[in-house]
Amino acid sequence: MELRGPADRNWLLVLDGLPDPVSRSREFTRRALTAWKWLPAEGESVREAAEDVLLLVSEVVANACLHGGGPGALVLDRTEERLRIEVTDINPAPPEPRDPALRADPARPGGHGLLIVERLARAWGSRPGAAGKCVWLEVPWP
Repeated sequence: MELRGPADRNWLLVLDGLPDPVSRSREFTRRALTAWKWLPAEGESVREAAEDVLLLVSEVVANACLHGGGPGALVLDRTEERLRIEVTDINPAPPEPRDPALRADPARPGGHGLLIVERLARAWGSRPGAAGKCVWLEVPWP
């Protein structure tokens, strides 16, 4: 089930129990970015920034699926300066990037999600929630 706040400010997607939450989150985010005019046919840098946002959403929702006991909700909150992405899950443990030195084979898939978040987001972190945590990240508004 989807719920939206003011279309000019924030959107909420309830993910708890939805099949394929990563794909649903990407499509929901794509619709929000389009509504906010972030996905116009203009500049290449705007399209690249939008693709980065979709990748970031995929990573944090996938992490909630794999390590958080399943995602609860996705919140997209925009201001004139930034876009904040929040994903809740039921695991209270904060996310921790894997130490690349501990990986047997760094070329293998998996374990790179938070490294991607660290590289693409302006800031990120987590905070405890009533039941679990919220992982958030911010990117500058183009």
